[in-house]
Amino acid sequence: MSARDEREPLAPRTTPLYDYALFRHGIEPDGQVPSEGYPLPDGSPPEPSGKGLTWKITHPVVAAALLPLLADPDPVRAAEAVHRRAADLLMPHRILHGHAARLFPPDEDAARRTARQLLRTGTTAAAVGVGMALLIRLGEAEDVPYLKALGMLRGLGSPAASALDRLDRQAAALLVLSGRTSCEPLEPLRAAAATGDAGAVRTALLTLEQEPPPASSARRIAEAADLHGLLHAHPEDDAELLAVALRLLHSMSRQLDHRADVFDYGPAAAVYERVLAAADRLPPTLAHHTLLLSTALDLHSGPAALLGWGPGRREALLDGLDRLLAGLPWAAVRADGGEGAEAVRADWVRRNARLPFARTAAVGPLPHWEVAVVHTDAATSAVETRILVDGLPLLPALFEVGPCVRPELLLDNGRLRAGPRPREVRLASAYCAERCCGALYVTIRREGTEVVWDGWRGATASQPPAYRFDAAAYDAEVERAERDHSWSWPARSTARLISTGLWERPDLLSRWDIERCWALTDWHDPQRTLIQFSFVPPDGDGGPREGGPARLFFEWYLPDDDGSPPQDRAAAVLEQFAGSDPKGIARLHEGSRALAESLGLNWRTD
Repeated sequence: MSARDEREPLAPRTTPLYDYALFRHGIEPDGQVPSEGYPLPDGSPPEPSGKGLTWKITHPVVAAALLPLLADPDPVRAAEAVHRRAADLLMPHRILHGHAARLFPPDEDAARRTARQLLRTGTTAAAVGVGMALLIRLGEAEDVPYLKALGMLRGLGSPAASALDRLDRQAAALLVLSGRTSCEPLEPLRAAAATGDAGAVRTALLTLEQEPPPASSARRIAEAADLHGLLHAHPEDDAELLAVALRLLHSMSRQLDHRADVFDYGPAAAVYERVLAAADRLPPTLAHHTLLLSTALDLHSGPAALLGWGPGRREALLDGLDRLLAGLPWAAVRADGGEGAEAVRADWVRRNARLPFARTAAVGPLPHWEVAVVHTDAATSAVETRILVDGLPLLPALFEVGPCVRPELLLDNGRLRAGPRPREVRLASAYCAERCCGALYVTIRREGTEVVWDGWRGATASQPPAYRFDAAAYDAEVERAERDHSWSWPARSTARLISTGLWERPDLLSRWDIERCWALTDWHDPQRTLIQFSFVPPDGDGGPREGGPARLFFEWYLPDDDGSPPQDRAAAVLEQFAGSDPKGIARLHEGSRALAESLGLNWRTD
């Protein structure tokens, strides 16, 4: 008979969740926590529905319900009251816990005692989660064992990790990774880190090179593995570990749909210093060249540039990388790109080779404004228009839920030019959609000999100040950036020329009742030019779609690049728009099936 069968389960309604968590962990033969955590005890109250609730409406309700209870100096009585009130609020746990984390009790000592009582004796996930949320700000070292144990339960891993982040980053990271073990490459690392075996952790880290985990896990991987400690414990000539560290740092510096993780990785600057001091030990390969150049771009104009470097330290790291990559072995790597994917990577290296190392000092009392167009990854079509003020990127500090917009939306249409009339310009947008998580706007206007950026809208940080730049220098930089297409590659240049041609000849779209058209490169295959367009019948037939007329959406992939100049390929596409309906060439992939059938169009699956 197994240990699981020999012991009776604890009474679910009266036993504290902390005791239940220890019990469940103790009866597991291998001690492994399921990826979603241990299930809550049978009989636990179900989580309420959040239908009809909004964040803005629920916060004052939670504050009014909990703040008076947290002022009670008796933690036992206060915890019992929180249990009852948390149940009465009828809110999803994530909403309740999110608001509880944003409460500022006037008596923090009393609130801390109540939070600890909830962790030790709480019997519902709603009430225990309130205690965890309070400890995000108020927790101390003695709370760590309780948070680690309760974090093993389903639905409590996230609030426990949030509370542990300030107290024990490694424990927090292990909790987060425990919820991601459906990603199999992470399991050996999680298991090794839980044992504290540094050698096993290093081995597990190196295996991630063969099967990379999601980029969103990079910071938690570094924290769970104690990457900073590993780099100190192992010799500096451990090239494999250096490469892993650089890849993790690069992933942390990506700002996609959330704040860049590098900002929240405590030893980030120290790890950069440690790894780049030994970068000359990396063998001169194209993969390592790409990695080092990506790191330089991150330090030059990405979020990593804002880590609070000491005077001259960031510049010194960039200078060291510049000297290293200018050396003969690395120059030979750039010249010999091979074929296929290696040739694409070599081309990316050549296009970006000098970008992170050029510096221009400010002239006069006004700040220096410049543009850096960065193709951030050779494997994707991600291109950002990064704005630098006095050598530092402006946007990562102002907008945390999306990257800078692509140059086609800022430079190709002259949106950054400062004219006599103020113009509002979108600089960044949330990856999900502007209507979901917002966008960052600034108003650009000219005042005499100065260009002013003010009227900020949509900043996720504090409201930025007005910026003033010398108008002559600003105009010169805009003109340079608009002329400089060195960042582009053939498929992207073809797409940009098609977009320009369609903008100059709107009749090419209107004659076929095409509502909107985009020419771009495929996200996962940057070497393929993709045209997307939407069709709306002129009479609006086909039935309503989300309150408007029915639409059809098409995709048209251009044939693989045959070496023809982008100008010729773009001209051929524009001629096809002029001579025949592109709906007969493109692939129908979304929209109103009824409209498609009425036009005799088939849904294609190829």
